[in-house]
Amino acid sequence: MNSNHFVFVSFQVNTYSRYSAETTDKQNRKTMDVESEGVQPVSGTGNGHSATITTIDTDDTHQELAARRRMFMSQPSTVAIRRQQAVCVRRAHKIYGTKKNPNVILDGLNMTVQKGSIYGLLGASGCGKTTLLSCIVGRRRLNSGEIWVLGGRPGSRGSGVPGPRIGYMPQELALYGEFTIRETLIYFGWICGMTAEQVDEKTDFLLKLLQLPNASRFVKNLSGGQMRRMSLAAALLHSPELLILDEPTVGVDPVLRQSIWDHLVEIVKNGNTTVIITTHYIEETRQAHVIGLMRGGKFLAEESPAELLAQYHAESLEDVFLKLSVMQNMGKRRRSSIAQEVVENIRVPAISNPALDLSPEEDHGEISGEFGDNISMSSRGPDSITPEIQAPPLPPEEDTKAPFIEYFKFVKPNHMRALIWKNFLWMWRNVGVMAFIIGLPVGQIILFCWAIGHDPVGLRVAVTNHELEMANLSYAECPTYTGCNYTLLSCRYLENLKNRNVDVQMFETEQEALNQVSRGKAWASMIFSHNYSEALVERSENIRSVEEWTLDAASVAVSMDMSNQQIGNLLYRDIQYAYFSFIESILSDCDVNPSNGRLPIQWHKPIYGDVSPNFTDFAAPGVILTIIFFLSVALTSGAMLIERNEGILERCLVSGITGVEILFSHVTTQFLVMCGQTALVILFSFYVFDLTIHGEIFWVVMLTILTGLCGMTFGFVVSCSCDNERSATYMAMGSFLPIVMLCGIIWPIEGMHPVVKIFSVFLPLTKSTESLRSILQRGWLIGNPNVWIGFASTGIWIVIFLTISILLLKFKKG
Repeated sequence: MNSNHFVFVSFQVNTYSRYSAETTDKQNRKTMDVESEGVQPVSGTGNGHSATITTIDTDDTHQELAARRRMFMSQPSTVAIRRQQAVCVRRAHKIYGTKKNPNVILDGLNMTVQKGSIYGLLGASGCGKTTLLSCIVGRRRLNSGEIWVLGGRPGSRGSGVPGPRIGYMPQELALYGEFTIRETLIYFGWICGMTAEQVDEKTDFLLKLLQLPNASRFVKNLSGGQMRRMSLAAALLHSPELLILDEPTVGVDPVLRQSIWDHLVEIVKNGNTTVIITTHYIEETRQAHVIGLMRGGKFLAEESPAELLAQYHAESLEDVFLKLSVMQNMGKRRRSSIAQEVVENIRVPAISNPALDLSPEEDHGEISGEFGDNISMSSRGPDSITPEIQAPPLPPEEDTKAPFIEYFKFVKPNHMRALIWKNFLWMWRNVGVMAFIIGLPVGQIILFCWAIGHDPVGLRVAVTNHELEMANLSYAECPTYTGCNYTLLSCRYLENLKNRNVDVQMFETEQEALNQVSRGKAWASMIFSHNYSEALVERSENIRSVEEWTLDAASVAVSMDMSNQQIGNLLYRDIQYAYFSFIESILSDCDVNPSNGRLPIQWHKPIYGDVSPNFTDFAAPGVILTIIFFLSVALTSGAMLIERNEGILERCLVSGITGVEILFSHVTTQFLVMCGQTALVILFSFYVFDLTIHGEIFWVVMLTILTGLCGMTFGFVVSCSCDNERSATYMAMGSFLPIVMLCGIIWPIEGMHPVVKIFSVFLPLTKSTESLRSILQRGWLIGNPNVWIGFASTGIWIVIFLTISILLLKFKKG
């Protein structure tokens, strides 16, 4: 067949393990695999290059095919037969999407892989190979149908699937670039229960077999082909019973490729190892014992390469696949005629295989693509989804009895050892990143203490003092007279105002002073009348008979810019405080009790807090917890997303690592990082910048660490919910502002809208912020309800976030 006839389809190959000699083995497989649909094809005549298409087109023949299909019945399988097979898939259906618009991935698929064989799986991109392999290794579930792997159901207790009984090489590299070759193999070896000595012994063998460089070479410094071989070495390391290799020979030298195949043939000879392999090099699967040709969620054929070549009179497996694809499309209406010429030049043998679906009694769908793969074929009518065959189910799974204590073991020591070692090694290899992560909260708390809560200084006030005109002084001169002297009291008052770090600027006219405020060059203007001192004295001495014009003259006309609330309120305070100090100093100099100049309100020492509280002490509890919380979110979500997007997480899960173990390993390692961050934040907050602390430092540290743990668990939720770093960033940033605004960090909860106030109670930092504020400002201990409720609330959120993370890890991938 002309190779140009094959340009429209890209095929990949999967190989499985070996099985016995031709005639005896075929008969055994027919006995064991009676549940799979179909009848053996009838051989055609002629070669595969004829210019016509030969097929069965008589009404009698079509009726016979339909009758044979209806009469085909499945026979029950036995436990003994099931144990003889490495993989047994029956009536597998996997559908994504809605009922109205289903996306059929596996359509009633049957598959049999005998132990001790090499099985090749061939199919175009999108035909369902990856989904099928994911179901075999226990990472996805079928909508219906049954899968048995190594005698058990994937995911069942004691099956070892996912687990060390499987060696899995994904299509992605799924390796840590910061690790050396030896460290990578040690990590995967420990996961599978190997000792360091066993790993070292196997490492030397794999380096020679796969022609890898020195074991101390970093993975990131390997070439693309060497990385593929490194990934293969990780799968071969522990000599698994079932070896699943997804394109292991891509980018590999032909000589080395043959060496890899020779090794695969060698390891299956004793019958203890089974291999399933996919590859872009379709012809190399001639070395497999059985190949499965997959298309549109179904198997077109499942036979030995030699038998397929003979049966379809083909010179290559590509010819076989192309003929089967053309035969599967017969009867379907084609919307595109691009490949019409190719199809017309392909001669196919007459066939009576129900799997190819040639019945004329059904309304077949349309083909929008060239060969109708499951992406480009839109079917309608009964053939869009193969109905499930009502056949007796496979035998129930045998009950694997385990000691009672095994049901309470959530983690395995060898798994935790490998995961924790891996996390610490990654941190060590990225010491610059870790130094930035640990130092970042210190920089943030330094910026907070320097920038937030301090009273603004140098606020400009424009002053027009008409008293200076009466004293024949220039508007820039304003002498101050001390003692019991009532001369130019306005200048004495302005001196007190300057002592409060207010920048007083003198102007000649009232309009000039007001213009300074209107132009944004001053925050307030103050106007003193020409007889201010005399009017103020008269007001004080003749309280009962003072005239209205005297009261006006004794008052200072102030016009302020209140566009900035913080500055406006602080300047408003300073103007009043400066006046109180001015009056008290005069009364004191005139031998009058200065208390006469104060408001008749006696302020006692506050029960909690300072006489002059500052915003820094108010915001510090929330800021400290927010820094620790969201840095923990970033650290954990980033680590998890990197592993998942590079395929490392999936590979670990197939190796038997559980979601609980992954979460707890990250909690263990990042807990130490978070403790370091907490220690530095506490040190700089209370011992360098001397923030107020009236309670015990122990409870401050405990609550901060607990909040960090809460942030770590929320980071797990973010990483498990999002598919990429951008989505995770959006989710984390989207949660940052609501938490900062609604948890009482920058504004009291009592000042919020009633509806928002109810909602804020249920946020993770609300109660902990109130608790830490009570410890720092009030000195309360853990026995106070306002304190321990913060610890309890944070603990509840940790449990909630961990539960959500575990459920997402377990069920999100189906």
